[in-house]
Amino acid sequence: MDTPWLDLLFRWSHFAFALIWIGHNYANLVQNPRFRPFDPGTSEDACNHAVEQRMQREHGTFRYASIVVWLSGIGMLWQRGWLADALLLRGDLAVIGMGAWIGTLMLLNLWLIMWPHQKKVLGFVPAPLEERVRCSRITFLASRSNTILSMPLLFFMAAGSHGLALFH
Repeated sequence: MDTPWLDLLFRWSHFAFALIWIGHNYANLVQNPRFRPFDPGTSEDACNHAVEQRMQREHGTFRYASIVVWLSGIGMLWQRGWLADALLLRGDLAVIGMGAWIGTLMLLNLWLIMWPHQKKVLGFVPAPLEERVRCSRITFLASRSNTILSMPLLFFMAAGSHGLALFH
């Protein structure tokens, strides 16, 4: 399908929303470089409504950006006729396919592991303090996993068109 405007839409959506998604991971890494469990002396009422609303907005933007990134990436591969070969890791498209699979893993990690636990940590879902502490550790590790996975993801995405000779 030769529609340059569609390719441009997919490409810029992929790029712009990836900055939001991966940028959030890096910001989190800098702001919270090591795991700090909840202080047991903190009262349940310490989280006020304004902070909760800000966190919902921030984490919602981050989560939904990941979906736009994934869909626009799959859309680009589909629009160019590369989707099957990339996902099956065939030929020259195996390189970009590795990036697609890493991105898929990151998306699943965010939505199926990190977010269910993060809802408890942030107080969106009621949970006892012990459960929130346990979930904070899981959320921390899942977030770090995505940050670490973003490095090979970016490498394979760039190598797909700028460095394919490395894989011949």
